[in-house]
Formats: sequence, C-alpha cells, structure tokens
Amino acid sequence: MVENLQRYGIIKSSKVAETMEKIDRGLFVPNGVQPYIDSPMSIGYNATISAPHMHATCLQLLENYLQPGMHALDVGSGTGYLTACFAMMVGPNGRAVGVEHIPELVSFSINNIEKSAAAPQLKDGSLSVHEGDGRQGWPEFATYDAIHVGAAAPEIPQPLIDQLKTGGRMIIPVGNVFQDLKVVDKNSDGSISIRTETSVRYVPLTSKEAQLKE
Repeated sequence: MVENLQRYGIIKSSKVAETMEKIDRGLFVPNGVQPYIDSPMSIGYNATISAPHMHATCLQLLENYLQPGMHALDVGSGTGYLTACFAMMVGPNGRAVGVEHIPELVSFSINNIEKSAAAPQLKDGSLSVHEGDGRQGWPEFATYDAIHVGAAAPEIPQPLIDQLKTGGRMIIPVGNVFQDLKVVDKNSDGSISIRTETSVRYVPLTSKEAQLKE
C-alpha cells in the first residue's frame, strides 16, 4: 500500500512512508474488510475511515507541523488511525489528541491503538482520545501546531482557529455537497491564510444526533 502511494507520488517523504508502514491500517478497520485497498470504508455510525491516499495527503501536508515535541489535534478521530500516525510523528515528548463524538468509536479507536505501534504513547499519556464535539476542539492541550479535521464543515469552526498555534496549520474539508480540502495557516501576526488543496468527499462534521439520524 505504502509503495503504491509512493509510486503515484502521493507520499513524497520518507517520514510519512515510515509512519504509515509502522501504523498498520489492518488493525484499524472492522473485521472482514480489505484494509489496504485505496478506498474509504464504512466503520458504522454513518462514519468512514478515509482512503489511504487521503491519509497520506494529510500527513504530507502536515509533516512540518508534526515534528517531535509538537502538539496535534485530530477532530473526528474515528478509528484512531490518523491519531496514531500523529503520535508516531510527534513522539513521546509531543502530544497527539483525538476527539470523537461517538462513544463506541472512542472505545474502538483506543482498542485499535492498543494493538498498534503507538500503544506506548497511549500508555504514557502523550496520545489520548476523548469523547466530545470536535467542532469545539480540545482546549485542554491547546494550542496545536497541527489540526486535522476528518469531516466536512460548512465553514471553519472558530474554536479550531483559536486553538491553532501561531505558525501552525489546519487541514479541513469545507463545503456541503461539493467540498474542498482547505489548508489553513496561522501567520505570525495571527492572521489566517487559506488555500484549496484538492476537491474531496467527506461525511459532514455535525452533531452526534444529526450523524446518527442519517
């Protein structure tokens, strides 16, 4: 899987390749699902795990903001896969935080991470997954060098902008039917620069009630 993503030029850095090799996607998908094909998969509760090429794209865009010792927030952390990748990149002196509003997925993700190469960081507390409304971020460990949002918002939630460190970067899909993956950089004067990376299709970033009703 990683070799294919390198061949197609999606993974350009050895650090991203190494991280995706260490964190086995097979531990993070429901039983009976082919984990290594390049497509998103349902994980129940009207949620999905993104396709490997989207995970690779996000890790690549955030690589400089996932250096050892940095803080990273994963909103809508789902299976815990990307949160575990963040933990591997920021290391035990950094902090990787997942926020997920479906309690069953919080439990599922913690079980998955416990089986993975990121388990020691779950144990030492530098990696944690919390039940909560990700649109509010997770103020306890703010500010964050890197924020990844795994569901599409109609607009960028202000609490996430507030919790982004000066000099930090957020990756978030924005839009309703048609969505763009936005790269949001917070400049040294506190202003925000936003550019569009690519067109995407994500599930909506919404309340738990609305998500379960769909």
